[in-house]
Amino acid sequence: MEYVIVTYPTNRCVYIDGEKGGITNDVLRVSEGTHEFDLGNLRNYEPESQEVEVQGTTVLKPLEIEFSRKQT
Repeated sequence: MEYVIVTYPTNRCVYIDGEKGGITNDVLRVSEGTHEFDLGNLRNYEPESQEVEVQGTTVLKPLEIEFSRKQT
């Protein structure tokens, strides 16, 4: 198992490969490999999605994947 933390200023659902995978700002477990992360249909964030290779993580050192509010 691998570990990621998807950061965003507020709590949002995190979608991993199109499926609900948890909540932002929590440590999430994923299998090793390449995964696509996004925050769902309310597209008020950027980037729109991120495809990331996840390997070599631990629960104490998760891979950080950052999203920010979209500037209008």
